[in-house]
Amino acid sequence: MEQPQEGSRPELDNDIIDFAQRVFGYVRTGNVEAMSQFLTRGLPPNLRNDKGDSLLMLASYHGQYEVTRLLLDHGADPELANDRGQTPLGGAAFKGDIDIITLMLDKGAKVDGCGPDGRTGLMLAAMFNRVEIVDLLLARGANPETRDVSGMTAAALALGMGAQDTPARLAAAQSTLTP
Repeated sequence: MEQPQEGSRPELDNDIIDFAQRVFGYVRTGNVEAMSQFLTRGLPPNLRNDKGDSLLMLASYHGQYEVTRLLLDHGADPELANDRGQTPLGGAAFKGDIDIITLMLDKGAKVDGCGPDGRTGLMLAAMFNRVEIVDLLLARGANPETRDVSGMTAAALALGMGAQDTPARLAAAQSTLTP
């Protein structure tokens, strides 16, 4: 059995882990009051869990609009990708939450922001046939010709996933860009 290092306090470590688990739970369930108190008292708005998911990633992915707004107002980074390379905007696009996407764009998220894989919110929305979100992102300036690291555009990814409606939307958007 491993001996505790001199000066370490296992009970303190367990208290910190328990606190962090509560915080991440509050974000997932939308406990605005608790999160407001924690952030006001200095909780880092870009705190991450063991998978690299930031508080903002979890709030946006779980559809917690008010917690998402609160985190952004406290300086959470909307471009902070998790360990899988997913951004909060991408997570919301995957889930199909247009209100959270609108909020994040209004608060400074990059419309073509992406993680290391190069997948943008537009690509994710297109892949999962989220027509309203594709329209919003295009209206906000998303580039339908952007390619991920494998060289695929949003339209190609949508076709590959069998999306019914978004490939035509993207083709129409691309035709307006081509002289």
